[in-house]
Amino acid sequence: MSGRPRAAALLAAVVTFGALLVPSAHAAPQVPRTAVLDGARLQQTRARLEHDPGLRRTLRDLTARADAWLDQGPWTVVDKPKPAPGGDVHDYLSQAPYWWPTTAPTADNPWGCPYVQRDGERNPEVDSGTDRQDVEKVFDSAYDLSLAWYYTGRRSYAEKAGLILRTWFLDPATRMNPDLDHAQFIPCKYDGRAIGIIDFSQSYTSVLDAQAILATGAPGWTARDRAAMGGWNSGLLGWLRDGDFGKQECAAANNHGTFYDLQLAALAYATGDTALARRTVLGARAGRIDPQIAGDGGQPQELARTRSWHYSTFDLVAYTRLAAIGRHVGVNLWSHRGPDGQSVLKAVDYLLPAATGAAAWPHPELEFHRYAASDVVHAAADAGDAAAKRAVPMLQAPPGGDLWALRPAAEQLDSIAG
Repeated sequence: MSGRPRAAALLAAVVTFGALLVPSAHAAPQVPRTAVLDGARLQQTRARLEHDPGLRRTLRDLTARADAWLDQGPWTVVDKPKPAPGGDVHDYLSQAPYWWPTTAPTADNPWGCPYVQRDGERNPEVDSGTDRQDVEKVFDSAYDLSLAWYYTGRRSYAEKAGLILRTWFLDPATRMNPDLDHAQFIPCKYDGRAIGIIDFSQSYTSVLDAQAILATGAPGWTARDRAAMGGWNSGLLGWLRDGDFGKQECAAANNHGTFYDLQLAALAYATGDTALARRTVLGARAGRIDPQIAGDGGQPQELARTRSWHYSTFDLVAYTRLAAIGRHVGVNLWSHRGPDGQSVLKAVDYLLPAATGAAAWPHPELEFHRYAASDVVHAAADAGDAAAKRAVPMLQAPPGGDLWALRPAAEQLDSIAG
């Protein structure tokens, strides 16, 4: 092949690759009514892709994640080997991680009860015998795929996201009931526990945003799907707001309480109850920030854990996402200052020496990952915190790349068993 044909072929390949990464101008979807993400910002970012090489590099990281989901799933609650207590295969089930059977399972005693606690020893049933692992795949895949569709316009991303959501939440044969009655159960001891709500409250708000993104015109996500998903969300909101488990989780004085508020506010906003969303964000000022964040920015309940870095960043994921919902309902949670100077910004600043690598984390932590704080630092910088802005260039990117520019809402970037 001569130099000129080879160059022409190379140019064609580059143009083809670019077409996969930059959506056509005529196909720009409307601003999504997202609960946590800023829909207008997403639209503006999408418009900048063609002319911003940095954004396009970040988009390659996002589409790599989305591509990996295309040949996985869909998943369903009816696939677990044993149903939840009560026998309804459509009930979500997750299991307390440190409780173990004492006998071999039989037809009359399929769980091998009674169970005993072995603190710190993770029962592999948690990962293979319940819905916890699959629902996390639903959450992550729906979010990655919907964002990838929004930025690229690739039909396959939207269609796969829709299939995943319909299979888990909507199709009569495979849908999940809209409750968490059997989350983090202990066989033969507790059919479910209030703390199991966190299985959803830490990630389902991303699924609400995925639904809002798909609702801007994604192929295969129909008006019927949108209405059915709205009904499912209303059911979960009612269960969360009115049930005993929800009331118990609301009363928690640590990250469980913060995440409860996040989930409640996001569901309220997504289903049109902006008054409840606003009340929830307003209530977090005196109800969460003042008692849960110290004057120096430390979070005493989280610092007391053996994974104090993880839980300090984890709680701030909830706070920063709740502050993002506040933006939609006219509440500036970032500006709140408690009687002793407590604030979300101060809690983020407390992490900065360790987040930037300038100093060691001075509290117990069994598995320190510096990148765990990256998203919450980005959020504080976007909110105007000068120290956080200075810290951003020194942050450690998480595995898979820093996606903040394309999905500016904090995620928990490290993980924990249990």
